[in-house]
Amino acid sequence: MFTAADLDAIWLTLRLASIVTVLLLIVGTPIAWWLARTRSWLKGPVGAIVALPLVLPPTVLGFYMLVAMGPNGAIGQFTQALGIGLLPFSFWGLVIASVVYSLPFVVQPIQNAMQALGERPLEAAATLRVGPWERFFCVVLPLSKPGFITAAILGFAHTVGEFGVVLMIGGNIPQQTRVVSVQIYDYVEAMEYGQAHLLAGLMVAFSFVVLLGVYGFQRQGSNSMLGVK
Repeated sequence: MFTAADLDAIWLTLRLASIVTVLLLIVGTPIAWWLARTRSWLKGPVGAIVALPLVLPPTVLGFYMLVAMGPNGAIGQFTQALGIGLLPFSFWGLVIASVVYSLPFVVQPIQNAMQALGERPLEAAATLRVGPWERFFCVVLPLSKPGFITAAILGFAHTVGEFGVVLMIGGNIPQQTRVVSVQIYDYVEAMEYGQAHLLAGLMVAFSFVVLLGVYGFQRQGSNSMLGVK
């Protein structure tokens, strides 16, 4: 059975993933739209920066974020000037680190969906004298819905499965920064393999259901575009 510490870790993980997913959609949407539409030479460098977490080891990213959020880092000095204090080893430090680490998993599906729209829907809306904001909210967003759903699922799931970044930034503080992946690590260190199996099995089942849902949704979306029922 799950212990009280397990339930705390599960609740904290779900809370973290929910907040991070909302923030990722807010932050990632304008980035994806710009990357999908721009012809600027900056598209390559910006796209590479967004995609960096895909190739960087989580500990490397966590280390540099820890330095940036520390007392001598730019973010740390800014938060101290605001009276917030330092973010490392706090829940909101985990939120910021998770947003950065999961950003490409949200930006890329949305960007791909927006690029797949082409120019015709926007040109048709423009001929009807629909303004830029209305075109975005009434044309682009509804037609890009599959990309947003995929992005939300992947962003949520990726945040749930984080380990290296959250351990570097949050440490292992019960009810504050100890998420499920860290709880499993604690069990393995203590050689409590029964409890580790229980939580690890939950993560495996969750990951399978998420991937099954994503692939099923993508297949349904492809069939609907082809007119297949």
